[in-house]
Amino acid sequence: MGQALYRKYRSKALSEIIGQEHITETLDKALKSGRISHAYLFTGPRGVGKTSIARILAHEINNIPYQDDRMHIDIIEIDAASNNGVEDIRDLREKVAVAPSSAKYKVYIIDEVHMLSKAAFNALLKTLEEPPAHVVFILATTDAHKLPATVISRTQRYSFKPVSQAKVVDHLRHIASAENITAEDAALELLATHGDGSFRDSISMLDQASSQGGALTLAAVQLLLGIPPSEGIQAVLQAVQAHNAPLVAQKLNGLYDQGFQAAAIAKVISQTLRTQLLAGNSALAGTQLMPLLTRLLEVAPSHDAERLLEIILLESAGTSAVPGRAAPAVTQPVQPKATATKPASQAVAPRPEPSSAAAESQPAAITPVMDVVKLAPAHKTVAPKVAPAATASVVDAELWPAVLTALKQKYNTLYGVVRMAVPTFSGKELELAFGFAFHQKRLSDPKNKKILADIIYELSGQAVHITCVVRKDTPVAAVTPVATSKPTAPSDISAINDIFGGGEII
Repeated sequence: MGQALYRKYRSKALSEIIGQEHITETLDKALKSGRISHAYLFTGPRGVGKTSIARILAHEINNIPYQDDRMHIDIIEIDAASNNGVEDIRDLREKVAVAPSSAKYKVYIIDEVHMLSKAAFNALLKTLEEPPAHVVFILATTDAHKLPATVISRTQRYSFKPVSQAKVVDHLRHIASAENITAEDAALELLATHGDGSFRDSISMLDQASSQGGALTLAAVQLLLGIPPSEGIQAVLQAVQAHNAPLVAQKLNGLYDQGFQAAAIAKVISQTLRTQLLAGNSALAGTQLMPLLTRLLEVAPSHDAERLLEIILLESAGTSAVPGRAAPAVTQPVQPKATATKPASQAVAPRPEPSSAAAESQPAAITPVMDVVKLAPAHKTVAPKVAPAATASVVDAELWPAVLTALKQKYNTLYGVVRMAVPTFSGKELELAFGFAFHQKRLSDPKNKKILADIIYELSGQAVHITCVVRKDTPVAAVTPVATSKPTAPSDISAINDIFGGGEII
């Protein structure tokens, strides 16, 4: 059976440790001067050399050569994750009293020491503070904040840091050369980036990628790690920049069909936008870029990451036009208002100009309704719209912005779905056409349809029957809600709450 590369190339001396010079130099000077502590604590992220240095130090203290993974009888490694009970520590306390068999010191390496129970820590404290003269403890952990302060105060603490990407790439290149692996620099850089400062993780991924045979290319590493190709990500961003929501959904679904996960897509989009922003050549305006970056952070922990990412990108493509610049025209089919060409029975009577006295006592047909929406407090019910007797249909497209405004004030999450619809009014019938089945399915829920119907009734006094349909050629609705007298969010970042309603579930 072959040996894993991270074990094969594990450092065997302090001088071979890369990226932790502030620790290796201090320990080397202490060894040369003979100043050996009774307890050491190594803290830091995974895969940066804590266990390797602990083993090297244990051998150096005893002047024992460290050539392979075979441990000396007087060097004992304990995994605290599986030996974390008080009985395990009591057994250790009994054994530390026994002198070493052949070495100068008996060294106990306790890995993942933060996993010990509270009772186990209490049992270890006295022995850790005043161990026999022939015993040295080396504790290692990735979560130092979980250790009791009483334990930390009894040790010499050394804090490890993540290794720089450049050093990881150089080390990967050295291993690839020694193993006769042909690898592109871009592929090694991607492995180092994905390793997130961990030598062990980066080398393990190199080992896995090299097992496929042939040259190690950037595309092969991307496929192995499930990272979407840059061409696909750029296509999505270009569609967002062009405010072409149907194209955004098409490109995003193409990535899903290739097997890429929404969390990975969101991460690469964030990295791409950040790189462009730092380079000063971002394709998106600041008012569009920063909210998008903020919302992308919500994708990975979401229970429905694919749908959330789709909504975020569609929202960014549909509403975030650059201030001062006209967004690409999006045609919205709206039922034309009644004109003289319609039958007399269906013609809408002209709205007379109200006198000052009438304006104070009676609301107008449509426009004053919107004014009421603007000025009325959120907790009050807006007065119903009075239907003219000669009008067959009192609900028309002119009311739609007011409906969106009222919906946004009370149901932010539902508003994010309804605003994607193209409305068509016909008498007491309202048809909402969506370009995507996801939105149609959400609004077809009886609870959500009732919410929308109730709001229309509050504004118009007319009960309507709502039908939701899917038409692939439906453009993104260009209707925007009526502006309120107060800003609905303190900043661009809080626009997330406008879309998702602070956690409300549809």
